[in-house]
Amino acid sequence: MCDPAALVGAYGFQLSGETTISGESKPVSNIGRMVLAADGAISGYSTAMFAGFLLGNPVTGIYEARWDCTISWSLQDDSGAFQHFDGVATSDGKTVHFRQADPGGAQHGIMARTPAECKPSDLRTQYAFTLSGASIPMLPGPASNTASNTIDAKGLIKADANAGFKLALEGASALTSDVTIAVDAQCIVEIELSLPAQDPAAITPVKLRGVLIHEGREILAIETDPGAMVTAAFTAP
Repeated sequence: MCDPAALVGAYGFQLSGETTISGESKPVSNIGRMVLAADGAISGYSTAMFAGFLLGNPVTGIYEARWDCTISWSLQDDSGAFQHFDGVATSDGKTVHFRQADPGGAQHGIMARTPAECKPSDLRTQYAFTLSGASIPMLPGPASNTASNTIDAKGLIKADANAGFKLALEGASALTSDVTIAVDAQCIVEIELSLPAQDPAAITPVKLRGVLIHEGREILAIETDPGAMVTAAFTAP
């Protein structure tokens, strides 16, 4: 049983999968932050990668939370279009697993509590991370017919003595690279990192946008480089 009032407040979310809403099946990944008000209104901001293109806009909407822990909501973006979502909350209201309810919508969504306001000191000193997905060609011509480049990386980032972070891949801890992390007051996180490699030509730079959740213990993120359809998760031990 859930008290609907327990769901009032700010949440960060991540949604990914395939969508056929526009007709042809295309990959989508989405992160953002939204605030559920006591009167049933929603406000927030969403960043999406749709078929390799970066989109972002403020969203508004309404939600209905129920005593059986189910919750549904609809969001309207600045184009006037509506999207609909269904989820199930944990009894404490801290986490919601959800899907897009529109036919053909993405199915893999998680939403979790985030502070009303964030600051850089909310970051933990160490996170285990995973990156997974693919990069698709964005230019016309022969390259557009080539296979996607997949990414599947795991590792650890740790704070260093200079208040920065260092990254090491799982199984290759001798190779490290710098990580830049910035957090704004709305708990949105910008991350720049490179996946280290013995061959400098094989080093992969990655830009991510995420949201800080669970009191800084986790970051949900998506890659924002053109063509990237990659999701990421950072979890403090």
